[in-house]
Amino acid sequence: MIDNRDGNVNLPLVAAIVGVATIGGFMFGYDSGVINGTQDGLKSTFGLSEAGLGVTVSALLPGCAVGAFLAGRLADVWGRRRVMVAAALLFILSALASGAAGSALMMILARFAAGVGVGAASVLSPAYISEVTPASMRGRLSSLQQIMIIIGLTGAFLANYFLAYGAGKSTDTFWLGYAAWRWMFWMQIFPASVFFLTLLLIPESPRYLVARGRHEEAIAVLTRLFGASTAAVKALEIRNSLAADHSPRLADLIDRSTKRLRGIVWVGIGLATFQQLVGINVVFYYGAVLWQAVGFSEGDSLKINILSGTLSIAACLVAIFLIDRVGRKPLLLIGSIGMALTLSVLTVAFYTGNLSNDKLQLAPQVGVLALISANLYVVFFNFSWGPVMWVMLGEMFPNQIRGSGLAVSGAAQWTANFLISVSFPVLAKSIGLAVTYGFYAACAFISIAFVVKMVHETRGTELEEMLG
Repeated sequence: MIDNRDGNVNLPLVAAIVGVATIGGFMFGYDSGVINGTQDGLKSTFGLSEAGLGVTVSALLPGCAVGAFLAGRLADVWGRRRVMVAAALLFILSALASGAAGSALMMILARFAAGVGVGAASVLSPAYISEVTPASMRGRLSSLQQIMIIIGLTGAFLANYFLAYGAGKSTDTFWLGYAAWRWMFWMQIFPASVFFLTLLLIPESPRYLVARGRHEEAIAVLTRLFGASTAAVKALEIRNSLAADHSPRLADLIDRSTKRLRGIVWVGIGLATFQQLVGINVVFYYGAVLWQAVGFSEGDSLKINILSGTLSIAACLVAIFLIDRVGRKPLLLIGSIGMALTLSVLTVAFYTGNLSNDKLQLAPQVGVLALISANLYVVFFNFSWGPVMWVMLGEMFPNQIRGSGLAVSGAAQWTANFLISVSFPVLAKSIGLAVTYGFYAACAFISIAFVVKMVHETRGTELEEMLG
């Protein structure tokens, strides 16, 4: 095993690569959060019902599942960088189409296309970072993906707020005679273009190059990253971790001796699924609607979203400081316990509310308690499951099955995301926020047992030593 904590690591190059890759996280966050401020515009422009709004808002997510699965597989064929370039182009084209949508169907198709890009970026950015960084700092650098996701979300919230403020409200006319909500989509063209252009400047993953038999190119990249003395040894370690008789393929996820899905794949699916079953994206996708339901104005609700984004970034910074010191599993466990408790408080708070004109009304003190609990919940998530899940998916699979493992786990993550998000408007209206949040709380409690029994620590382990 190579100890990459020596002084041979080309830190400026590593930092540049990580900086570019994490723009994919920013786009992931922006594309996920931009819908939050456009819902009034979507309902009024296209005459959507609650169920129709849920489908339109969540149209991104089936695309994410498709994008995550295809990206994981295509990354083993085309390379990590090329697939991310394709994702960047999808971000640009889908932003143009979303803002220009003349019908709900066009909006759904544009959001689905955006989702393919988001799904690809969500699995490949952390995987790419894991494959080009030393084990001693891999957790910290991979965690930057989550910070960029939150910065993207916060950036979308800020853009939405100022565009709505400048126009008067999101449905009012703004620049060039177009409604402000359309400009909320078009604003993401700028960071997406930066992502596309900077991707052209970074090298391909050396682990992909070795897997495709391009050993001289791999050694050249490894030499730039870690120095000549380390490059040849590391290339040999990577080659020895791969099957000698075939390139990585989906069938490698099946254990040849038992003919069953490898245990590590089930752990990856569990991590990906529980991250969504605790309901985090209900806060991000429906935050403005949720807080209006408990008595806040549209403007105040958008400000609360900005506060949640700021707290999320602070929590991620703490996670970055700790993840390579205390490990991944302890952070997951603390996060599960914290989310279970805060979601339970939210469940009780919503249970005490009364319906008035189909809107939930909370007593002032209870409303404040709900607001505090929701933001603490966001803090616990972004201290733990937010960054750690993506870090672990990017590093936990052996080289032979990393692309395929990411494909399956990423698709599971986005499928769970879709089911939670599309069901929320209907569930909140039919069975109430209390029961809906009670389900999320129950999932958080179950995740505690999952972490204790199923998750194994990966801190400080070289990718070539990961066991399947």
